[in-house]
Amino acid sequence: MLIRIAGIFLACLWVAGSVSAQPTTPANVDMQRIMERLDRLEKQNDRLEKQNDRLEKQNQALNAAIRQLSAQLGSSTSSLPATPVEGADVAQTADASQPEITPPTLAERADVQESRTEELAQSKVGTTQRMPVSLTGMVLFNAFANGKYAGSGEYPVTAQLNSSPASTGATFRQTVIGLTFNGPDLPGGGKASGSAYFDFWGGTASASNNLFRVRQATLDLTWNNTTITAGQDKPIVAPRDPTSLSQVSISPLAGAGNLWEWQPQVRIEQRFIFGQHIASPGTEGSETGLRIQAGVYETTETYPSTAPAISDDIERQRPGYESRILFYRDSGKKRFEIAPGFHFSVTHVEGQSVPSRLGTLDWLVKPSSVIEFSGAMFHGTNAAAVSGLRQGFSIVPSGPDAGDAIPVHATGGWGQLAIFPASRLSLHFYGGEESDRPSDLPVNSVGRNLIYAGNAVYKLSSNVLASFEASQTRTDYISAGVRLSNHYDLAFAYLF
Repeated sequence: MLIRIAGIFLACLWVAGSVSAQPTTPANVDMQRIMERLDRLEKQNDRLEKQNDRLEKQNQALNAAIRQLSAQLGSSTSSLPATPVEGADVAQTADASQPEITPPTLAERADVQESRTEELAQSKVGTTQRMPVSLTGMVLFNAFANGKYAGSGEYPVTAQLNSSPASTGATFRQTVIGLTFNGPDLPGGGKASGSAYFDFWGGTASASNNLFRVRQATLDLTWNNTTITAGQDKPIVAPRDPTSLSQVSISPLAGAGNLWEWQPQVRIEQRFIFGQHIASPGTEGSETGLRIQAGVYETTETYPSTAPAISDDIERQRPGYESRILFYRDSGKKRFEIAPGFHFSVTHVEGQSVPSRLGTLDWLVKPSSVIEFSGAMFHGTNAAAVSGLRQGFSIVPSGPDAGDAIPVHATGGWGQLAIFPASRLSLHFYGGEESDRPSDLPVNSVGRNLIYAGNAVYKLSSNVLASFEASQTRTDYISAGVRLSNHYDLAFAYLF
């Protein structure tokens, strides 16, 4: 860089002397313009120098990792005999026979440098703290059709008790905009990073009232084996989701076995590696380990089926305590994960405490690169504290226990089979169910809610997806029977 600046400086002195010694001509005017462009480029190069200083620190860390890996691989490759390059003499002869190449003029060099500088300016996102930030997300278009028990919602969680006219429509409301960033170094060799994702699902279904909404946002402080996270995300005990371009505004199978509510939380993760095998030519590497997570999750105390007088007396947010232990084994194209978890919180209503105690289990089984099975399940009381069917407790209407708030026992779960028959095509078949104990519920409550669906996702290009999905919701009402609601969705997504 210093040699380049010195060369530009000498060229500028020569040009300045020539211009002062000659009268003003069209050629001199062009040379003056070139000088002005070089001045601008020199200022831009100063800014790039500062960026290069930051990149140099990152390169030093990368070189250290490469040296460590080279030490592990040993000196076996250094003992190999040098292989002569075929055609080396021919290449030298051919070069000698070529005519001398004329070096580019000063104006041509300025054009190239200016073009490169403009490309760099367009590809970066600037921040006041000079930290790298990336824009990501998905522009998503959905055209849908709902059955007569879907109610007024675009993507219903349950089939409604009373019928209504079938509906069709289209929306861009599920479009997602995200920011990801890598922050500064932390004491002890740590690193700060994070992300924030937004959509337009707030407000109402009216196109004139689609509000910007925070979906998920996290700040991660990561060291070698420890990560502390603060933000808004799914429950610690239920991190997985089925794959769908139809249900994006809320997680698929919400109310049918998937505990999904995005809520504020703080958690810590500790990682342990039991065995690690570095891949060598002709073999696959493998790793076996354990991840322990624990944290505080803010529950969402929303119970639409309760009477207004009781609903007004519910404490809206409560701290929940969660833990999850993930055991995994990764060997190239194969991966196995299983993770038990536990949630505990207390709902406060009318001066009473209703406990929420849930045991959970989630898994991932990937025996090859073309098939994958994942899912989760839970069992306990008051699942409404972490979404579910929002039937967490009931008020005893009569008898010696009249007025008492009792928790509703709930069992739920979901599973998905994903098949990848081609590089551009993936098929997903999933279903889930939540069953609440009828004896804990009043008449016309939901005793059981089942959803099953299938979709095909095809890559039109590396970042353009097309998908078609069909699903059916079967909701069993106590004393009222089963209601069915069909849903069909055609989606196009542009990833950026």
